[in-house]
Amino acid sequence: QVQLVESGGGLVQAGGSLRLSCAASGRTFSMYAMGWFRQAPGKERELVATITSGGSTDYADSVKGRFTISRDNAKNMVYLQMNNLKPEDTAVYYCARGTTGWARRPRDFGSWGQGTQVTVSS
Repeated sequence: QVQLVESGGGLVQAGGSLRLSCAASGRTFSMYAMGWFRQAPGKERELVATITSGGSTDYADSVKGRFTISRDNAKNMVYLQMNNLKPEDTAVYYCARGTTGWARRPRDFGSWGQGTQVTVSS
């Protein structure tokens, strides 16, 4: 069973930046797609960004041009660089592992971290 541990959340002013990190356990990290989700109070969990095992990325329209997902297979890490943050980006952010090397839809993900809080003040 994979373990995913997020870090890097915090409080930032609008227009600022944060970098989220996710450490994954196991020796097969490179074989799986990874993703970042977020959930704001009273809202459903939203898929924010994905990266396949081959490094292909995809983003929700709401974050395109501002967020960048990346991975370091040698370190079993996945990152989410968030720039030009807006108050509507406030949410708990979750790292997730895909069930295969390709994942673009929420149902393609099967393992989750505990989440890290991101709060953007106006």
